Amino acid sequence: MADVKKIATRDSYGNALVELGNVHENVVVLDADLAGATKSGTFKKVFPNRHFNCGIAECNMVDVGAGLSTMGLVPFVSTFAMFAAGRAYEQVRNTIGYPHLNVKICATHGGISVGEDGASHQCCEDFALMRTIPGMTVMCPSDDVEARKMVHAAYEMEGPVYIRFGRAATPVYHDESYDFTVGKGEVIQDGMDVAIIATGILVPEAIEAGKQLADMGIRARVINMATIKPLDEDLVIQAARECGKIVTVEEHNILGGLGEAVAAVLAEHVPVPVHRIGVRDAFGHSGPAAELLKQFGLTAKDIVAQTKILVEK
Repeated sequence: MADVKKIATRDSYGNALVELGNVHENVVVLDADLAGATKSGTFKKVFPNRHFNCGIAECNMVDVGAGLSTMGLVPFVSTFAMFAAGRAYEQVRNTIGYPHLNVKICATHGGISVGEDGASHQCCEDFALMRTIPGMTVMCPSDDVEARKMVHAAYEMEGPVYIRFGRAATPVYHDESYDFTVGKGEVIQDGMDVAIIATGILVPEAIEAGKQLADMGIRARVINMATIKPLDEDLVIQAARECGKIVTVEEHNILGGLGEAVAAVLAEHVPVPVHRIGVRDAFGHSGPAAELLKQFGLTAKDIVAQTKILVEK
């Protein structure tokens, strides 16, 4: 996929904010002194009076967003995943989640691909943390088109939303005709031997793996699961019944993320073999994003190898 245009979904986030701001005057954006990195600065350039730098005080920023939402505004709270889901967890839970306020928490720099910033900033626990908050919608886009449409969809829905965006540029495989719907998965490639359910920036890796498996005679159904909560349970159950084996792929700890969400649904409805590909209960470390994805077994090559093992069993 080297010849495909690549865009970081954090850039998509900044561009989508401007699109929203041009249409909806009640959109406001908060940032924790990271507007350049989160790309909320793109919005600030166009709407300086609707962008608020809350400083390196993420817990306070979340509370400010909660307050603004009670005044009819729709706040998009921006910072790194480590700080949005980790440092400000209590405020997200008690100030936004408990009263079910209309705040959109938009976290960039999630996962191992944060790269050289190292383990302190490579948040591979955010899906797990946010999934446990009642009423919280949790999403992770796979490319530029999906990311922009996801931001618009988050604005249109009422209630708290957590979206994780990536730092690294990733292939754009959707076109503008793509219709993103919260809570619905997308079958990208059909197959009957095994289903590969992926999310975020690893969806393009899953697509490439599906092509390589097809060349080996293994028909893999590749599914993009952009909404992790609420999960598209019907699509997961259908895939299990028709394919019989499931592989999940995520740039997140295998504990508490997409893999566990899928496994829980299948345990209750269609118990089938499931293999989870992700960070295997470990912290990351500093290094180039591409090399870290290889080291942690999160590339198309790794997906192919693990899927072959499951199918051959």
